[in-house]
Amino acid sequence: MDVDQQTPFDPTMTDSAGAEAPAMNSSQVPPAAQVATIATPINLILFSLFLILAYMRLRPSRPAAVSIPQPPPPTVFKVFTPPKLMPYNGTGSQPVYLAVRGNVFDVTPGRNFYGPGGPYANFAGRDASRGLACGSFDESMLTEDLHGPLDKLEDLGGEEMEALRGWEERFSEKYLVVGKLVPVGHPEAEE
Repeated sequence: MDVDQQTPFDPTMTDSAGAEAPAMNSSQVPPAAQVATIATPINLILFSLFLILAYMRLRPSRPAAVSIPQPPPPTVFKVFTPPKLMPYNGTGSQPVYLAVRGNVFDVTPGRNFYGPGGPYANFAGRDASRGLACGSFDESMLTEDLHGPLDKLEDLGGEEMEALRGWEERFSEKYLVVGKLVPVGHPEAEE
């Protein structure tokens, strides 16, 4: 047979061994031409396993049982005298209070500064007005007689009063005012 001549496909053609090949109809496709599907059971199982692992890895973690901290007990505005203010120096479980120009501030959040061992510890439970105005942390700046009159700060200069106002403003912004300081024997102190 000549190479240039091609014969049309004959369904009854014979193979090279001489055996007659079975006839194929147009609906049959040879096995090599069939498309393999990816939806096999093993592929579906592997895909499901992939989805489960991806979900487990990417899902948001649940926060551990977060307990909301208890709020501090409510603070009632009180009238303090110097002896009544003295125990609030941060020793034990007491809060840390200090007075500036008659206002008593709860400086417990700044316990590292105003509590025992802090640089301003000598002001805790006391009237700190003169020491803050003068920029001195000496014990001599504190009123020695707790039963005597409050320090009127009349001998302070303009710069010292300005420094004291700065401290008072800083305390007002940062800490709660929990009371006022009055001398022993004051009518409000008896309530």
